[in-house]
Amino acid sequence: MRNRYEVDKDFNLRNVTHSVGGMVLTAVKWLVATLSLAAFYYLVFSFFLNTEEEKRLKRENRMYEKLYPQMVEKEQLIADVINDLHSRDNAIYERLFHSAAPQMDPLNAMSFVFAGDSIPDRDIVAYTSTQAGVLENAAVSVDTNFRSIFSMMASGEKPLPPMRLPIDGLKFAQVGASVGQKINPFYKVLSQHSGVDLIAGQGTPVLASGDGTVTDIRRSGKGLGNVVEITHDGGYVTLYAHLQDIVVRKGERVSSGKKIACVGISGSSFAPHLHYEVHRDGEPVDPVNYFFASFSPQEYAKVAYMAATTGQSMD
Repeated sequence: MRNRYEVDKDFNLRNVTHSVGGMVLTAVKWLVATLSLAAFYYLVFSFFLNTEEEKRLKRENRMYEKLYPQMVEKEQLIADVINDLHSRDNAIYERLFHSAAPQMDPLNAMSFVFAGDSIPDRDIVAYTSTQAGVLENAAVSVDTNFRSIFSMMASGEKPLPPMRLPIDGLKFAQVGASVGQKINPFYKVLSQHSGVDLIAGQGTPVLASGDGTVTDIRRSGKGLGNVVEITHDGGYVTLYAHLQDIVVRKGERVSSGKKIACVGISGSSFAPHLHYEVHRDGEPVDPVNYFFASFSPQEYAKVAYMAATTGQSMD
């Protein structure tokens, strides 16, 4: 290493030595100074010099700041309109059926699995295990029943019941009261309702729900009004009431899906709809039980819920 000399205040030549610590300290000082200068330059460029992308983003932010108050007002207006429509829909439902409108999506509620009051944390595992066992047994039962049905269908031993929807494109919200004690819309008393009400516009095509023979046609201004009865194999009879424009004849053989009439308001009908009945061996059964093949499981659950909870019939 080369020696370094300097002149002191007395003008004497003195040998200068550097310690390792001093050299490290000098290096640190230079590093801090360099980083500080770099940070200073970065701040200067950030505040006073913008790239094209930054300029575009700033313009968009200014635009959104102006639009946001308008968007809030529009959102509030839309919310008010939706709430008003919801209130009117509930009012119409109560006028028609004299009961509160049911939940639109009953599958969102899990009360059918976790019934009763809240469960303590220490018991939740045991309770869940018990419920899982119940659901597993139910699943096995359903699987067994389906296997039996598929086996019967494959063998052809028994004819299939009428399972087609009598109205194309039927939605769960169009399903009204089904079989049971329902409030009569005219007399406001409980009376036996032997079919299911399917709400549809006047003139909507009514279709045969299975292959069969037209065994009765009745035209009347009372009761069920204009009626078509179709007899199917296996002891099934389907009845379609409150019709207009019947287009089949007694004794005619019809296939599943054939148009037999149109939805009307004949007889004692509160509003245009199809009153649809299914009878087996002379006894009325719930037609909703035969709709499952025409809906997804989720939609069918909603159909069954609407039919069971609607308290007033439409005829």
